[in-house]
Amino acid sequence: QVQVQESGGGLVQAGSSLRLSCSASGRSTYTTVAMGWFRQAPGEEREFVGRMRWSGGTTDYADSVKGRFTISREKVGYTVYLRMDSLKPEDTAVYYCAVDTLGSNRFWGQGTQVTVSS
Repeated sequence: QVQVQESGGGLVQAGSSLRLSCSASGRSTYTTVAMGWFRQAPGEEREFVGRMRWSGGTTDYADSVKGRFTISREKVGYTVYLRMDSLKPEDTAVYYCAVDTLGSNRFWGQGTQVTVSS
């Protein structure tokens, strides 16, 4: 099992920056293949934001955030960050961290609210 904890959400103005953190713990973290972020706005389905593959550290991003959001990781342990720049009101959502492990398992955090005012 893997426990996932996000932090760092808040209320910011459009054009601002925010950094979210996600830490994974538990006996299965050594099987992590990717850590990433999804978001869900009110009345919308949860959507992919970006992810980092654990082996090699390559990243993928949704077109809507490419060039504005950046995922990075700590060198030790299982912590990733989502740096969000040039935030827009349409980025308002609950942001969820997801940890993918071997065997196609996905573990979710509880989510953190990001609200961008215009």
